[in-house]
Amino acid sequence: MSATTSTVTATYTVTGMTCGHCVSSVTDEVTKVPGVRSVDVDLATGQVTVGADGPLDDTAVAAAVEEAGYTVTSAPKERSGSCCGTCH
Repeated sequence: MSATTSTVTATYTVTGMTCGHCVSSVTDEVTKVPGVRSVDVDLATGQVTVGADGPLDDTAVAAAVEEAGYTVTSAPKERSGSCCGTCH
């Protein structure tokens, strides 16, 4: 029997980003959050989609965004996937 890893994603709204450097800063900081496997930042909308191998710690993601110099204004906008296959 092989173990399967389910990816959990959540989309946050971040304010204050205005350029590619902002995108890089947010990506770099959020990538440091334990369990995070991907970060996709849409500069035009301020949406930051985070993928992880398990449950996402919204507080840690918000702290990482703040460390980069920006603010999470809604957390999370969307959430999909399951860390254990029993919830949604």
